[in-house]
Amino acid sequence: MRKLELLSPAGDAERLGSALDFGADAVYLAGREFGMRSSPANFDDDELERAVTSAHSRGAKIYLTCNTLPRNEELVRLPDFLSRAQEIGVDAFIVTDLGVLNLAKKYAPRVAVHISTQAGVVNYAAASAFYDMGASRVVLARELNLEEIAQIRAKTPPALELEVFVHGSMCVSFSGRCLLSNYLTGRDANRGDCAQPCRWSYSLMEEKRPGEYFPVEENGRGTFILNSKDLCMIRHIPELAAAGVDSLKIEGRAKSAYYVAVTTNAYRRAIDEYRRDPKAPLSPWVAEELNKISHREYTTGFYFGSPGQVYENGGYVRDYEVAAVCTGWENGMAVLSQRNRFFRGDTVDVLEPGEIPFSFPLEEIFDENMEPISSAPHATMTVLARCPRPLKTGALLRRAIIPEPSEKKPQEKGA
Repeated sequence: MRKLELLSPAGDAERLGSALDFGADAVYLAGREFGMRSSPANFDDDELERAVTSAHSRGAKIYLTCNTLPRNEELVRLPDFLSRAQEIGVDAFIVTDLGVLNLAKKYAPRVAVHISTQAGVVNYAAASAFYDMGASRVVLARELNLEEIAQIRAKTPPALELEVFVHGSMCVSFSGRCLLSNYLTGRDANRGDCAQPCRWSYSLMEEKRPGEYFPVEENGRGTFILNSKDLCMIRHIPELAAAGVDSLKIEGRAKSAYYVAVTTNAYRRAIDEYRRDPKAPLSPWVAEELNKISHREYTTGFYFGSPGQVYENGGYVRDYEVAAVCTGWENGMAVLSQRNRFFRGDTVDVLEPGEIPFSFPLEEIFDENMEPISSAPHATMTVLARCPRPLKTGALLRRAIIPEPSEKKPQEKGA
């Protein structure tokens, strides 16, 4: 049975902590340059060193993204970046560009090299060629189905690891190679600055009728003709393992620490349940967890056929929000740091590392002076709450979002 590494994203130290707390085997993140996500804070050298130390102390690995397509003027800074990362102790680089691959082998020869999904590896010849160039892993193109992945596994060196995406946002372009953002906003997606114009709503104007609005529709369902569904493979760990995959990757370096916690926790549980009994059905609560984060309608991507698009809207389904984070346990009560307004009497759902989520009503809440309060309206205010059992530090308390009667909620399909 293959180990099945769980690989989680981190856009900053807080999200790194969530990934490690909730069971990631490895975390991928970026420095201040050369990573495909410029919107998160990312990690400077000192932060990267602390990240590596923290991960290694917990038996996890750090993979550093160097997966942009750097221009000539950027290349002069790359050797120092790579050699410094080797000194810090990162476990692997994720690269797309062949020149970056060569520089990595030259200036950081002790660091493993993983080939990014942006390289568009869709066959065993390409995968084997990268292995011959010194790569220890390829992140396969998202356009492959399970049968094609199994064929690649059968016809490549056993030492070559195969990594695939299992959850998160999907790009409408082939293997993330897109120029829409560049053309429409001047922000280069291939250098980490995508404005996501594929999520926008579009309409049509005929050149001889300027200003006259023509809606763009497909089967009358909407105008978001480029908007991809979100990937979710939580129910299909056995099939991925059977295809010969080594690493399961969660998308989302620009997502919140809460997103990282929930997705990592769910896939950790799914992998562990599969390893205990490959034929047993997944516990129902595991898949349900993924409906408690902001997401678009879910799909299994190309693994079983066409993934489909979201034509009705460009936004997210959002049914839950984090009410508070547990910072300690004192005198039989949880010490909470508020994240969103909540009230006495609200039912909260608790997410803790290594535990099955459970719910309970907040029947008694107090301020930091132990004065009873009816609500927690202030950001990061300290609240003490009576709970049915002790909560672990870092536990997340979330509450269902009840939409206003006038709100129209996008139709949701389960994970």
